Amino acid sequence: MSEPDVDLEFGYSLSFPLPFRVFALTSLGILAWATNIHGLDNFGVDVVSALDLRIGDHHSPSQRYWPDSPRKADVTVLYKNVYRIFITYSVWCLVSWTTFRSLSQGNPTLVDVYGYIPAVFALLTVIILLLPFHVLFKPERDKFLHAIRRCISSSPDSPVYFADVVFADIFTSFAKVLGDVFISLRMLFPGNSLLEPPADHGWTRWIMPTIMSIPYLVRFRQCVIEWLSVDNTSRRPLANAVKYATAFPVMYLSAAQRLVVSDLINEKGKQAAEEAWHGEHPLFRLWLLFAAINSLYSFWWDVTNDWGLELLKPGSKTSGRPLPPRRLVLPHLHSGTALLGSHRPVPESEDHPAYPFGLRPTLLYPLPVYPLLVFLNLILRLTWSIKLSSHLHSKSEGSVAIFLIEVAEIVRRWMWVFVRVEWEVIKKAREARNAGRTSFSDTDEPEFEMITTPTMEHEIDP
Repeated sequence: MSEPDVDLEFGYSLSFPLPFRVFALTSLGILAWATNIHGLDNFGVDVVSALDLRIGDHHSPSQRYWPDSPRKADVTVLYKNVYRIFITYSVWCLVSWTTFRSLSQGNPTLVDVYGYIPAVFALLTVIILLLPFHVLFKPERDKFLHAIRRCISSSPDSPVYFADVVFADIFTSFAKVLGDVFISLRMLFPGNSLLEPPADHGWTRWIMPTIMSIPYLVRFRQCVIEWLSVDNTSRRPLANAVKYATAFPVMYLSAAQRLVVSDLINEKGKQAAEEAWHGEHPLFRLWLLFAAINSLYSFWWDVTNDWGLELLKPGSKTSGRPLPPRRLVLPHLHSGTALLGSHRPVPESEDHPAYPFGLRPTLLYPLPVYPLLVFLNLILRLTWSIKLSSHLHSKSEGSVAIFLIEVAEIVRRWMWVFVRVEWEVIKKAREARNAGRTSFSDTDEPEFEMITTPTMEHEIDP
């Protein structure tokens, strides 16, 4: 690393230590979730029904956060509360960081003296999260804790709710952040420093990848539960489980790169540690192989299965003639609430099979959004390749580039949520419509319901 790079990294760690970066990334995640709910609601998606949000016993599907027929006001309260949490938490983070900066005064000798400030802040945050009193957004705190409990300790006999799938997928994007939490805790131990991550020796090098693998393990378990369900007739959950399983070799082989560097130092000398390419080492090649498999498989799965697009689906039949995004007319649901709103719905039929190449018949967002998201998702899925750069290879875990990669992953997941929920809503709408056609096959016509904003209307599809 060149001298200017060393100065940049040192100044960065001096002014913005790793614990505060964890706080900032957490704040960004809260904002992303608030804008996800807000944006989906603006596009006419009933977020409460779409995500099947629930409270009470995490094994019981009978209780919801809101009544069976949630109105727009309920969703507005939901995302406004999340916005308030974001503002409150961000102000709290800013106060903590400002206090630390004013006391340490950019002096390296004082940084560790006041290292207890982020530790106290983190401890108070955890206490507030677990606080049993009806203060400081207790309903939202309870929902968050219920979601964690459902994901981690749900019975194999209980269903896997879509809300839990989205929640666990979001946390896979925070896997590196969980690793940063572990590093931050070690930095606060006596003898360590906030200016430099502690060195790993022996078995301790495997702790961080184990912590980072927890969200993937949770998601892997959900897929296995879905696959083993008596109601399942598809191999899709098993293929999805394989996708998450490919992440484990990437994390553990990445930790093993320290063994690669040690071997090369013994063979070539200390200058080998500064080399950007270790391709001659079998362990490095194996890591590179699994990184490529995981990135490309995950990208294909995002586009084909999580988003339902035809672009990478083998044998898909699409027409190149562009059509405007199509809206849905939903069969009357048992809850009395449709999942989507539309002013001029276009029912799907065999007479209108054409849709933009690589997409699908029903789209809720403007047409240019989809190719843009596919392109950005591919680029951000392949950020593992940045680690091959000589500029980044020898940097510490808390470098500027690694922080930006973490931000980029949160942004990628934020975009992913919009299309993932959209596709789930479309699938539910198709199932409900098909069920309505079956129920009314011996009668005159099925009833359809449509919600418009801001009023509710009912229409009969001839």
